[in-house]
Amino acid sequence: MPDSVAESACAKRADLNWLLHRAAQKLGAIAQEAAAGHGVTPRGQLVLGALANADFPRTQLALGQALAVDKTTLTAELDRLERAGLIVRKPDPHDRRVRVPALTERGRAVQAEVARLQSEAEEEFTAELAPDELHLLRGLLERLIASAHRPDHGSCL
Repeated sequence: MPDSVAESACAKRADLNWLLHRAAQKLGAIAQEAAAGHGVTPRGQLVLGALANADFPRTQLALGQALAVDKTTLTAELDRLERAGLIVRKPDPHDRRVRVPALTERGRAVQAEVARLQSEAEEEFTAELAPDELHLLRGLLERLIASAHRPDHGSCL
């Protein structure tokens, strides 16, 4: 079946979970391409962005909780970022058993460039929406995410 026919048949699905997942898949593929060009995964970019925008240093545990990424997944991602020279992990001055990840200069540069590319991709992905529609979509998604209807668990990526 040609892709356009398959897309058309799939687009007729009405359940919200499928629609949100499919939109996230499409945007995620673009984001992955932007990040991969710099040797970073989308999850890695999420971590780099959190470190770049942090108001204060966070332990690995606090970073994982803030990003809704489990300890094992985060540790593996931090290992990759450290091997790539994008972060360093320093002992916490209050508890030397705990590590605090921090960006290197190279990590800061890569994060900024990937963020720029992902922002351009997001603009292209949402180009068919009017500015007020995009504002409404973002607001609605933020409300759904912040909703207390269900526990917040699992990895955001």
